[in-house]
Amino acid sequence: MNANNRTNARLPPEVNRALFVRNLPFKITPEEMYDIFGKYGAIRQIRVGNANDTKGTAFVIYEDIFDAKTAYEHLQGFNIMGRYLIVLYYQPNKVTKKMNLAKKEEELKELKTRYGISDDD
Repeated sequence: MNANNRTNARLPPEVNRALFVRNLPFKITPEEMYDIFGKYGAIRQIRVGNANDTKGTAFVIYEDIFDAKTAYEHLQGFNIMGRYLIVLYYQPNKVTKKMNLAKKEEELKELKTRYGISDDD
């Protein structure tokens, strides 16, 4: 895609420069990640999860949104070391919505307790 077409192309709203990658082999190194994802464009940052609850995941941030889109299209379902990658566009709204929902539920529970309202029907 040449530069002129890139500026005129309309992308879906969920497309962004940050990709969230799941189902990675636990033993994959950041260097291997750069080799795999670097084929599709300049990478700003890669963060590989190393805690027990984040192993097998990574964030890949590209310099250009079109490079991220190309990587997403080519690497979705790509087999690495016997595992098929799940590549998603990172959507911070969904993460904060879940946190806000938990917070709202906690506030509701507190109000019910304060005013003596039971959940029984």
